[in-house]
Order: sequence, then structure tokens, then C-alpha cells
Amino acid sequence: MEFHPKDLPISKTYDLKDEKDAVMAVEDMVNLGFKGKKEGYKVLMPKESKIAKRIGYSVTTGITTGLRQKKEDRDIKYWTYHHDDNHYAIVLIHRERLTELGF
Repeated sequence: MEFHPKDLPISKTYDLKDEKDAVMAVEDMVNLGFKGKKEGYKVLMPKESKIAKRIGYSVTTGITTGLRQKKEDRDIKYWTYHHDDNHYAIVLIHRERLTELGF
């Protein structure tokens, strides 16, 4: 089944401007958790390539590190895509939920 990450259910969207915002968003996502959630999270980033790469790296590695420290399942899938003319987006969701949705 073909799908686009924008079609996944999202519980919270984070509009990040820089790496400091990314650290705060990662802490929030790790505290809210992924396993057992029916939705994922969306992170919006500015379309400036250098800033987006830094934010994306901070988010993806921060999630993995944070979940490892909490000794929680780190089986998270994520996609990066062009959200609109001004933003890239990352959608993160637990793999079990993705399977339940049929993707």
C-alpha cells in the first residue's frame, strides 16, 4: 500500500526554528512516549538546508538516545519530506502502530 507520511495520524506538531527548539521538542516527545500511542509526532523545520539538517539530526539522534536512557523501545520509523514552500517535515511513529495501520 502506497502512502505519504502526511497521511499518518499525528498527536502533536512541533514547529522548530533552531537546534535549541529541537532539544526541547525531543525531551517532550521522549516524555510523552511512542509505544502504545495511536499517533505519531510531526516536526516542522525551516527550508534552509543547513538548519534543517542540524535540526533533523538533533531530533532523530535525540529520540534514540532519550528512549535508550529511559530503557524504552526504540523501534521508531521516521520520514523526512517537503511539507510546504517554507518547511521540511519529519514524521515519527512507533513501528507497531505503523503495522496496525496497514503500512
